[in-house]
Amino acid sequence: MDIGSSPVGVLAVLAAEAGSGESSPLSLVVILGAAVAAPILAELLRRWRVPSVLFELLLGILIGPQVLGWAELTPFVTDLADVGLAFLFFFAGYEIDFARVRGTPLNRGVIGWLGSLVLGLAVAGVLVIEGFAVSDLLIGLALTTTAIGTLLPMMRDRGLLETPIGGLLVAAGAVGEFGPILVITLLLTGDNPATEALLLVVFVSLAVLVAVVATRPKPPAVLDVLRRHLHTSTQLPVRIVVLLVVAMVLLAFELGLDTLLGAFSAGLIVRLLLSRDQAEGLEPRLEGLGYGFLIPAFFVVSGMRFDVEALFGSASALARVPVFLALFLVVRGLPALLVYRDVLAPRARWGLGIVQATALPLVVVITEIGVQTERMKPENAVALVGAAMVSVLVFPLVGFNLLTKEPAAAPASEPASPT
Repeated sequence: MDIGSSPVGVLAVLAAEAGSGESSPLSLVVILGAAVAAPILAELLRRWRVPSVLFELLLGILIGPQVLGWAELTPFVTDLADVGLAFLFFFAGYEIDFARVRGTPLNRGVIGWLGSLVLGLAVAGVLVIEGFAVSDLLIGLALTTTAIGTLLPMMRDRGLLETPIGGLLVAAGAVGEFGPILVITLLLTGDNPATEALLLVVFVSLAVLVAVVATRPKPPAVLDVLRRHLHTSTQLPVRIVVLLVVAMVLLAFELGLDTLLGAFSAGLIVRLLLSRDQAEGLEPRLEGLGYGFLIPAFFVVSGMRFDVEALFGSASALARVPVFLALFLVVRGLPALLVYRDVLAPRARWGLGIVQATALPLVVVITEIGVQTERMKPENAVALVGAAMVSVLVFPLVGFNLLTKEPAAAPASEPASPT
């Protein structure tokens, strides 16, 4: 087969056209190689249940410009990573099944995140007073995030996604991503919060309109066409979903809002649009595109972007990593012990609190905003990202171990069912 007609060949050609210089095709091949190697390494160390995403980050650091230099951050590579980030947040929105999370899970998730926000801002305020940080908002907000898009594959692999505890964790994690996105949209992406709030209302109104139109009964002929083309080479329903994601991201961008809000909203809309039978046919294809290609590319490129020299070249920055790691656990994890005290048994509360303290994608976004606007010290930015990387390794391993050891008939799990 002619390589130009193969997927890799087409991507290489696109990379050569979109990238700068001749390094884009080689960089793409190396990034894809790292994406393939990551789950293989995770499988070799399956006894310790090390998540594949950690190897994607570490391999990205290894192949990146600051270590081996095998891959470069060309415009095409960074654009590819941005698309991967959008799909990560698309799946975060898509996995929110309102029939399962409404009531107790969603209510407790909101209360828990608001508690984390108050605690995070208080802790960050102390850091600002001590001269440790510049902005209490940026540091405090970074400490309240939950990497639910990163956690979802781990939950599915452990059989937790469809359990009552899984419903609580999905709700808490969704709020832990959606809440910070709203704050970023209102306070960090523009100069006038009132204007940003108005634009946010416009965006939400348009998103609701799209959702209403999408969920209206469709003519049988249309459903038949979509069903037939799902099983052909055209993959029409997949193309429609990708179009919706790109359109919602573009809409958010044009309104001056954070583009991740558009991707998250697209996931919510697709979840509402599909019936259970339709989702069962479409999900494997979307997951193949997202988790098989775009999302691993984002994490590998995130590793390539990581400023190794800034972290290990500064004793101050390196010493801040365990500090921020502990603060992730305190700010995002401790509220769970109170919020779920009459819902979960003690071991499960500790497990859920530790897992929901896992952070990364939004921490990268927030630190980039902080450095660009000079509202965050560079050593804090690199230390926060470093601590978030460590959290992806440590917190799921410990937290999921506690959750899976919880007896199936935990006396406090019944109230977690949807109401």
